[in-house]
Amino acid sequence: MASCTIILLAGPSGSGKSRLARLTAVPQVRLDDFYRNGDDPDLPRVHGMVDWDDVDSWDMAAAVAALSRLVASGRAVTPHYVISENRTRGSQEICTAGSPAVLAEGIFATDLLAPCRAAGLAVLPIWLDRPRDLNFARRLGRDLRQHRKQPSILLRRGLALRQDERELRGRAVARGFQPMRMALARREIAALAPDTQIWAAPSLSNTRI
Repeated sequence: MASCTIILLAGPSGSGKSRLARLTAVPQVRLDDFYRNGDDPDLPRVHGMVDWDDVDSWDMAAAVAALSRLVASGRAVTPHYVISENRTRGSQEICTAGSPAVLAEGIFATDLLAPCRAAGLAVLPIWLDRPRDLNFARRLGRDLRQHRKQPSILLRRGLALRQDERELRGRAVARGFQPMRMALARREIAALAPDTQIWAAPSLSNTRI
């Protein structure tokens, strides 16, 4: 079935997945666009609050279906999710334009590897491996700038995610993901799609990761 490879880019929140995606010219699917709306009664909750880090807050079946359509036909319509509003606002069409690879990134990418392979898709699974203190600082700064949630919620969530990173990495590796630093991941993507451009990294002061 597969006529191009899905690059599943995973890593802790704040590890630079979106930044790496911006540095590549391959077609991209933003997996965060498949979050469920905040008023969905079946959303998982912890202490009365929605647990957005639980995979059940996300529509895995819709993500796999969109990637399958993209590989099979070269195009797919995906939702556009606004995180600050906790809901979908419209949609977007993604086209491969003959690219040998499509990059899909998001915090639930590790949960997609087995379903994608079961659907007959060729997959390169990359775990973006960076120091957890750096991830914590970048994640908190990004989320505060984007006003994603209340500051107290962002800090509490950030500390919890930092604590869980070693376990997340171990789980990803056990599922088949390959740990890579940013530079190696860029080289692997360039080797898979040699006709696409890998942009030089901008300075961190101008980068929102």
